[in-house]
Amino acid sequence: MLQVENLTKKFGRKTLAVDRVSFKLEKGELCVLLGPNGAGKSTTIKSIAGLLRYKGVIKVEGYMNQTMEAKRALSYVPETPAIYELLTVKEHIEFVCKVYKVSPKQTEIDYLLNRFDMEDKISKLGAELSKGMRQKLSIILGVITKPKVILFDEPMIGLDPKAIKELKLLFGELINEGTIVLLSTHIIDSIIEHYDRVLIMNNGKFVANMSKEEVEENGQDLEEMFFALTTDEEEVNE
Repeated sequence: MLQVENLTKKFGRKTLAVDRVSFKLEKGELCVLLGPNGAGKSTTIKSIAGLLRYKGVIKVEGYMNQTMEAKRALSYVPETPAIYELLTVKEHIEFVCKVYKVSPKQTEIDYLLNRFDMEDKISKLGAELSKGMRQKLSIILGVITKPKVILFDEPMIGLDPKAIKELKLLFGELINEGTIVLLSTHIIDSIIEHYDRVLIMNNGKFVANMSKEEVEENGQDLEEMFFALTTDEEEVNE
């Protein structure tokens, strides 16, 4: 389970990036976090990942997110891949597995490398990888530890169409295995078939927290609802 209660994050004294947001996700749910630029999506994701100080309560599998138990159950794929310039692709995988104390089979590693067309990049240094390759490696590192909860922040940016297709398939596999997936994205039409719950943020607050069934019962498609909830009346009238 991923539980967030009254999450609040300020930058300095005046900038309130996230304002008392709360939600809970259960095993095997894919939740999409939507919002315009500056809405607070990445701040929410980074707070859950334990990268920012915040007020409120965040629990992963019942543990506070700053504890070692929570960190072992959680994985984070950032918008900008955090790749070590002087480690090879193989060394990245070995390092992450050692930190998380997991021992995936070589066949599992090879499968991930092959499906994201990285099998021939195994000896390349991080500094030699293109933006798209870095993103693919970041995704591989995010799932190789078999997390209970995985956070994706704009994971499709920089990916080629084949990799995007594989990532969508991977989302389905993860939730079928019982993993909680929280996905922040701007590409709404790419996730319409996959999500279980949607959280829409605007100005640091949730303006919607709905299941897919509730969205469909509302009579609007997800894109229509997003723009209706995040577009100011002044913008519409201009």
